[in-house]
Amino acid sequence: MLNFLRAWRLRRISAPSNAVPAPERPKTPSFHGAYSPLYGYLEHRYAVTVVLSFFDIEALLGFPLPDAARNNDGWWTAPVLAGDRHADAWGAAHRTAKPNLMAGTVAFDRVP
Repeated sequence: MLNFLRAWRLRRISAPSNAVPAPERPKTPSFHGAYSPLYGYLEHRYAVTVVLSFFDIEALLGFPLPDAARNNDGWWTAPVLAGDRHADAWGAAHRTAKPNLMAGTVAFDRVP
């Protein structure tokens, strides 16, 4: 009886020969730099839209946003200039930014 139980257990543990391997997850671009905590946060959110306050963003980053981020929509929406890597953070996470400067929030929408 003991041999039967051992053989039964081994059959349950071992994978059948016709098992289909799990599909590989697509590799996501990695992002390195001062804004990488924002990238990581946005990349791992399932919601189509993530709304963060300036305070929330600063808490993620560990440093204050520049004045241009609080006063200029273009800082969030304009194409990135050479050396400005902040927009790469949400771009690498497949998101666009829509700031609401009056409310002090930014909506990050997933790009299809």
